Amino acid sequence: MQYWPHPAALPNTVLLENCRFERTRRGGPGGQHRNKVESAIVAHHLPTGVTGQASERRSQHSNRQVALNRLRLNLAIQVRTEIPADRDPSPLWQQRLSGKKISVGVDHEDFPAVIAEVLDWLQMFEFRFAPAAKKLGCSTSQLIKLVQANDQVLTSVNRVRQQMGKCPLK
Repeated sequence: MQYWPHPAALPNTVLLENCRFERTRRGGPGGQHRNKVESAIVAHHLPTGVTGQASERRSQHSNRQVALNRLRLNLAIQVRTEIPADRDPSPLWQQRLSGKKISVGVDHEDFPAVIAEVLDWLQMFEFRFAPAAKKLGCSTSQLIKLVQANDQVLTSVNRVRQQMGKCPLK
């Protein structure tokens, strides 16, 4: 198990130092250009083995950025870090909290880091939302809505909850 900060919350410069990018060709829409040029990108996070990939754009540069964003989300979902019990929520979390509401959209660059923190706290509280929400300073319903906002995150949480004998979220 890794320790804070979570890899999904690292600055780009630090994250990139731990990544290897692979150019490849992928099928799909885009015509001849797509079959002749290696515009698809696979980002490998070397310490964890987690990957993120993108091939839907014709630009290698655009696909690299999308692959890095997907890598961050995959890191947030797949890698758990141990949070010291006496630690408060991160400054990023506190910045995204307005009253008891969480203000971050699924397409925002902070979303993977926020989700990583939520999943780490949920793990600490055995995927019980009420105590995790209390520790994070938000409402239980807000925390559930945040998890439900992304299908990959929801599927991951439900898989763990079912393994623990808990009811899945809808």
